[in-house]
Amino acid sequence: MGRSRKRRLPAEPAEFDVHDLSHDGRGVSRSGEKVVFIHGALPGEKVMARYTGRRRSYDEADVTEVLEPSPHRVEPKCPHFGMCGGCSLQHLEPRQQILSKQAVLEQNFTRIGGLEPQHWFEPLTGPSWNYRRKARLSVRYVFKKERLLVGFRERGGRYVADIGECHVLRMVIAERLGELAQLIQSMDACRTIPQIEVACGDDVAALIFRHMEDLSNADQDKLVRFGQESGIAVFLQPGGLDSIRLLEPGQFELTYAIPDHDLEFVFEPADFIQVNGEMNRLMINRALELLKPGPADRILDLFCGLGNFTLPLARHAGEVVGVEGDAGLVERARMNAERNGITNASYFSADLTLEPTQAPWLRTSYDKVLIDPPRSGAQEMLPHIAASGASRLCYVSCHPASLARDAGILVQDHGFELSGAGVMDMFPHTGHVESIALFERKT
Repeated sequence: MGRSRKRRLPAEPAEFDVHDLSHDGRGVSRSGEKVVFIHGALPGEKVMARYTGRRRSYDEADVTEVLEPSPHRVEPKCPHFGMCGGCSLQHLEPRQQILSKQAVLEQNFTRIGGLEPQHWFEPLTGPSWNYRRKARLSVRYVFKKERLLVGFRERGGRYVADIGECHVLRMVIAERLGELAQLIQSMDACRTIPQIEVACGDDVAALIFRHMEDLSNADQDKLVRFGQESGIAVFLQPGGLDSIRLLEPGQFELTYAIPDHDLEFVFEPADFIQVNGEMNRLMINRALELLKPGPADRILDLFCGLGNFTLPLARHAGEVVGVEGDAGLVERARMNAERNGITNASYFSADLTLEPTQAPWLRTSYDKVLIDPPRSGAQEMLPHIAASGASRLCYVSCHPASLARDAGILVQDHGFELSGAGVMDMFPHTGHVESIALFERKT
């Protein structure tokens, strides 16, 4: 029998000097020529850590003891931190968290885009706790424990975290995790409900229960009672997104307001909205400060969703055109424009990851453009943005690598300059980097 090539991990912890923080919140060290990513370690620390994995180009480890702590280390608020995968940076003070995210953005601009902004914006920060109004919670019945768990995945993503509290979810949901676990465990379908989708408006909240088999009348009655007693709307999802339905028909509306622009948005519980309501308001204001919309401006808003930026822009611009790939979101965007009395915004549905050949919204010029693309970025749209004649482009990004790549293309190939950029703490206590950048056409 041949010998296994898999190398055994050292049984005893080793000592490491930590010099950096990775994009996902792990400390970065070296052992010889090899990088080691260490869960629970911070830059400037000396730690003892036990190896948990080895790869060709890097190793992984977990802290067992902090020998010399960082001055920025704090006690995590949540007792489940380190096990639950919902957060990765609670042990780092909030101000240092956002500075580390700016460092990630700087590194990506330099390494991928080969450039740096002329000006760094002051980071945008908001509430650090109970901010999360959208989430996907995993559900699993654990036979060995004879218990049902509701929560985020454990760090590593394989199991559901056994948590009794959460300090990042909106309070209306966070305070009911145990109640939800008991409710589902009491149901006939407790083994065939894999997840719950969370959606919170400003005033009411909704939960979408994904179920893999038809629910019994008794199960539905239990969910109805839960909804009545909690005030939370209960939706069922037996199949795809088009199968989502309100369990108990009646009057129900999820909304969020943007008071600075006298706007209120209606959305469906499965719709994409920004996860952090207060940060969303701050982000919108910054985007408008950068674009400076005026009554003579015609503005293009790509990846517009349900009009989160389109309608605030329309309050100040002459005309705004929003384009979005999700037809349902486009329908809601039109409804929100009508609801808010806005008549100078129009919408189109189009897959913006494909070549928009002969698209009607591209047959004209624009003065300014705003884009808020997915993690993959907006590479396919950059030539069309350049050809639109726009003098300013505001780019909202949820992934620093794709922003840096697109920035390099805009600057090197399309005659723009990166006037400014900065980070926004949309997801406190996580490694997620949200950012905003301004590009101006060179004159």
